[in-house]
Amino acid sequence: MTAQTEREAKSQASEASKRSDKIDFKMITFSLAGKEYGVDIMNVKEIAKAGRFTSVPNAAPFVRRVYNLRGEIISVIDLRIFFHLPAERKEDEALESLIILKIDEHVFGVIVDAIDKVVGISSSSLQPPHPIFGDINVKYIKGIVENGGKLYIILDVEKIFAPERAEEGPKKAALDTRAALAAEMREPEAVGAASGDDVSASFVKETLAAFRHFYVTSVNEAWFGGRFSEWKSMRKGSDLQLKEDSEADEFLEDFWSPCTSALWEDDYAGEVEKALPPIESKSINVWNPGCGKGYETWALACVMRKRFPEARIKIWANDSDLLAISMAPNMVFPEAIPEYYLPFMVKGRNGLVFSQAVRDSIFFEFHDVMNSNTLPPLDLILCRDMLSFVAPIDQKRLIGDFYDKLKPNGLVLCGANERMGEGWSAAGTGAVQAFRK
Repeated sequence: MTAQTEREAKSQASEASKRSDKIDFKMITFSLAGKEYGVDIMNVKEIAKAGRFTSVPNAAPFVRRVYNLRGEIISVIDLRIFFHLPAERKEDEALESLIILKIDEHVFGVIVDAIDKVVGISSSSLQPPHPIFGDINVKYIKGIVENGGKLYIILDVEKIFAPERAEEGPKKAALDTRAALAAEMREPEAVGAASGDDVSASFVKETLAAFRHFYVTSVNEAWFGGRFSEWKSMRKGSDLQLKEDSEADEFLEDFWSPCTSALWEDDYAGEVEKALPPIESKSINVWNPGCGKGYETWALACVMRKRFPEARIKIWANDSDLLAISMAPNMVFPEAIPEYYLPFMVKGRNGLVFSQAVRDSIFFEFHDVMNSNTLPPLDLILCRDMLSFVAPIDQKRLIGDFYDKLKPNGLVLCGANERMGEGWSAAGTGAVQAFRK
């Protein structure tokens, strides 16, 4: 072999190695009947421990029942039964490991034996399925991959829930079960109210909850009252009903706080900075439940570092959206961003990233806010526009939890159109709604 040929061979080997090392596919891994499986993280809405499923008569055997996921009724499929695998019989009250999948516009829960972790691989390392790999029909398998000494069978959940003959698959069975439960729970009074010409505010509240899981309570009723009056004026002589998602979105369009789903603009960041109370402690603890993709978490981290440059700041940022929370720590920004953040950023390979000091102050974590946690006493809670999307009974529980976790004189920053209620004193400035313990 000549020197040139050897160099070319090494170059080709290096390129192949780079391709194999490239992580472009992430999956949630879990076990079924002693074997390891995975599903594309893009199909996963969240993971949970759940029990107390609601029984529906005449459901398919693999439809375990239905489950109330924060106000949304979803069907629960037991993959062990669907694939004819052995399954331990548990009591009805026992908690099951549940993966919440979103397939097209439908949401389903699937029960598995145990959920493991998020694994990143190169899609080029996926091998085609083969009958030797298990008890599952190969048409439901996307591929096989070895990682960390384990062999994973990657399920094709889109095929499982959208088979060629839908009448034979779990998608139809699940949707039929959910429809049967909805019909069983429907109240005649509600149907009658919906058919009237003068749709009441209570009906609009119900449809907001159904379409967007937005719950009108004391947290936001002041905003709702004003918005409903505007809605009646806008729709004078026409139907007030919210008949579809887009109309619910239109009703909610002025509910959102400034700079939603983006880094805070310079003026708003300055308003938040002014609203922060003086904190003498050198160790400041912050909680940001419902952080989503992390924009406001990064913004708050910069505001806190500017306001308290000598303090040790720790921000616990949680969300139950698995995809969003997995992407939040690695965000890259274009150079055209608000000037407020430039002192806290460095230039990376693909754009601007926050400095290591800012990154070290944030702990992004997958977590359902309704589950217990072990946070230390807190100086600040940031929860803009989150409380309104939690069921009323859970709103009360969360607000009580906030009160218990805050230090004396601790502050809650909530949505621009949200209020904390009795027991809290207003402490906001301008567009920033802040309430002191």
